[in-house]
Amino acid sequence: MQIGEVASRTELSLRTIRHYEETGLVIPSARSQGGFRLYTEADVARLMVIRRMKPLGFTLDQMRDLLDATDRLDATDLAEGAERQELISRVREYEQAAVEKIDELRVQLARAEDFAATLRTRLEQDSRIAQS
Repeated sequence: MQIGEVASRTELSLRTIRHYEETGLVIPSARSQGGFRLYTEADVARLMVIRRMKPLGFTLDQMRDLLDATDRLDATDLAEGAERQELISRVREYEQAAVEKIDELRVQLARAEDFAATLRTRLEQDSRIAQS
């Protein structure tokens, strides 16, 4: 599929997808005869991983590291040895970091909701005073 369809499916801008290509996070699987980028379902899945990591504050280097680990785990020639365990451990660290970041976001969301409620209460009070 071409970049426009990928952008639509991933809800990422064309500019963002091109940026991820420039940084080496996602490389189009092919190019059409006209030079258009062509992506596969695997490329879309890779972009979705990146899209999910971004709001949690992961850096491009961390995204690259996780994608490298998962790519290597997906490689069929990888034995069940120490390398595989090390890769699983890396992925587990990212999962734990994601859980921690989600917890931080929940605290921020609760504070934001409290703030909105405070403002709502204030507006309701001011509205009652104005009607008196």
